[in-house]
Amino acid sequence: MARRASGALRRGWTTGACAAAAARAAAEALLTGRFPDPVAIRLPRGERVEFPLSLRECRDGMARAGIIKDAGDDPDVTHGALVIAELMPLPAGNGLQFRAGPGVGKVTRPGLSLAVGEPAINPAPRAMIAAAIADAADVCGAALDDVAVTLSIPGGEALAAKTLNARLGILGGLSILGTTGVVIPYSCASWIHSIHRGIDVARAAGLTHLAAATGSTSEAAVQRLFQLPDAALIDMGDFAGGTFKYLRRHPVPRLTIAGGVAKMAKLAAGHLDLHSARSRVDQEMLAGMLGELGAPGDLVDRVGAAASAGEALMRAGAHAPALAERIARRAREVALATLAGDIAVGVALFDRHGTLIAHVEP
Repeated sequence: MARRASGALRRGWTTGACAAAAARAAAEALLTGRFPDPVAIRLPRGERVEFPLSLRECRDGMARAGIIKDAGDDPDVTHGALVIAELMPLPAGNGLQFRAGPGVGKVTRPGLSLAVGEPAINPAPRAMIAAAIADAADVCGAALDDVAVTLSIPGGEALAAKTLNARLGILGGLSILGTTGVVIPYSCASWIHSIHRGIDVARAAGLTHLAAATGSTSEAAVQRLFQLPDAALIDMGDFAGGTFKYLRRHPVPRLTIAGGVAKMAKLAAGHLDLHSARSRVDQEMLAGMLGELGAPGDLVDRVGAAASAGEALMRAGAHAPALAERIARRAREVALATLAGDIAVGVALFDRHGTLIAHVEP
């Protein structure tokens, strides 16, 4: 189980770590007929961790083991999912093969780190699984060089509908993810991973104009505005910084940032994490913008005392369109400073109904 320090959020384990532990248990059972429980593996950074088994089966020349994923205090759709590894020996010379069982997806589009047609088991988890199997073989004093590893997650296809897998071209289930094996609470690493892979897929498809949106309403609106294909849409959510920094290293010719007034006001204030728990709208900044536009002092004060960005815009009255445009321009400046490249950046602000209220382009 993940450990909780006093007052600290509880960390968890990636699907890749769970798959590696399940594969190690299945490998030992295949060689000895016995399942270790708990099963220990070593993570890529050297830490040794243990997992309790939730499934064990050994028959007909194969072995299956399952680990229930504990994502700690991270909001992860795969928390509580059963990750199963089935091992079956292959004829000599076949090496280690990875296969997708029920609930694990397959790659259908270029641009990811895996070839089209491959099971969606990322390179780092593959390396962890290979190391775990090799360790089991070494402990048992036997060889297990030629083996098929089939990973499955019961209910994984339904869970995948809550992720961005379909947009990335991963169909039929979930991805087996994880670089370090550890889930840091509220890092939302899987979301950021999906943002990065979405950019990779769009670049591989030759798309020259991407739209990064903070929510579903702004995403649908910006898609209509520019008639963009689905592959050009990046579900940025609150992770503006993670999106911009990846685009700085993997640029595209044109980017439109789309969102509501509150998220864009946060970006305009220099915040790159737009989550409500980690950044707030700067009402004084909005009041200052309104003052720069020549609004009377009493109106500036009323806007500065507003409880939200939406209320501030409403109180601005006739000055609202100009204030919205000022927010968009300032947000664009922050994005350009973070991107630090030759990407043409635009910003589109939408209201909660998807109506365009401000739009700035290079």
